[in-house]
This record gives sequence, structure tokens and C-alpha cells, in this order.
Amino acid sequence: MSTPDFNADFRNTLDDLLAWRRDVRHFKTDPIDREIVLECLKTVCIGPSVGNSQPWRFVMVDDDTRRTQLTTLFEETNNEALSAFAGESAQLYATLKLAGLKEAPVQISVFADIETTVGRGLGSRTMPETKAYSVVGAIHTLWILLRAHGIGMGWVSILPPDAMTSLMDVNPAYKFIGHLCVGYPQEQTLTPELVKSGWQDRLPFKDFIIER
Repeated sequence: MSTPDFNADFRNTLDDLLAWRRDVRHFKTDPIDREIVLECLKTVCIGPSVGNSQPWRFVMVDDDTRRTQLTTLFEETNNEALSAFAGESAQLYATLKLAGLKEAPVQISVFADIETTVGRGLGSRTMPETKAYSVVGAIHTLWILLRAHGIGMGWVSILPPDAMTSLMDVNPAYKFIGHLCVGYPQEQTLTPELVKSGWQDRLPFKDFIIER
């Protein structure tokens, strides 16, 4: 099998795709084709993982009652997070929309099976957290694939892991990584929402590079 030619035009398009991949919180309620999501997940699952352990576990959350409980859990946890801020920061935090749980037509809770014996521990004995890192990488791949279909995704992290494991009725040994809201964005923008809201500007690229 010959390696595809990822030429300059492709690389430029990929740069555009990465730039337009935003964390979406404002969704249209229009349904999306579930087969597109499943095909994207299938592609995600051929990606790399530490020791080829394939620790990702995707819970498709369709049940209305479970979704309502999830929204309530988020709101309670978000109120607790708000209490950690004071003054102008608290006022600004209270205005932020940090999840699209009520609007997003597709929702996926993502877990890492950190106790899986698949891969026989290769690469994760010294750094067990690499199984969770592998799942994080898979989520990023999903983000890109969905965006290529014009579909947005938002990662909800303001949720207590133990409660999510219980709510989603999965193996208690699974590690909760994040809850994903998936749907068509209300707005197409290159600007991160937290930049637009005034919460946090982008840092200069030079701040991320350390020379030794």
C-alpha cells in the first residue's frame, strides 16, 4: 500500500479545519444523521492508543430521563464552581454558557477503561494515565472528523466523575473523561467563546516553547 500524497493544498485545508474546530455550546436542535456520528467513531477507534489498549468507551446517551438527570447534575456542579469565584469574576462566570445539554441532539459520555488487560500493559506500567491520555486523543480526533461534516461538538467537564460513572451505569472502574454535546452550531466562528466573552484571551505562541 502506497502512502497518500498529503500535498500543500491538503495541508492548507487541514489547517483551516483545525482553526475552525471550536468548542461549541450554542447548538441548533435540528437532528443529525446518527450514521455520520457512528462512522466518525469507527474511524476514531482505528487510531493509536498506548500499547494498542484501545481503552475508549463511548456511551450514547439517548434516554430523556437520564439526560434530564445529567442536566440537573451539571447545574448543581456549575453552581458549586461559581461559588469559588468572587467579584467581577463571579459576575462574568454567571453569564457564561458552558454546556449545550438542553439543545444538542446527540450526546456521548466518554470513559477510559483504565483496567483493561488489552495491550498487556505495554507503555502504561510506568505511566498508567496514558490510557486516559489515549482517550483524550480519540476525543480530539472525533472533534476534527465531526467538524469536517459541519457538525459541532462541545466538551462538558463540569461534572463529578463518580456521579457520571453511576449515572451512565458503567463499570465502576471506568474513568470518566468528559461528556460530549454534538450538533449543528448556531454560529460559525473562528473566535473561541471564552475569548469573545472576555474570560481569557489567547496567549502568544512564544509562551509555549521552552528551549533547553
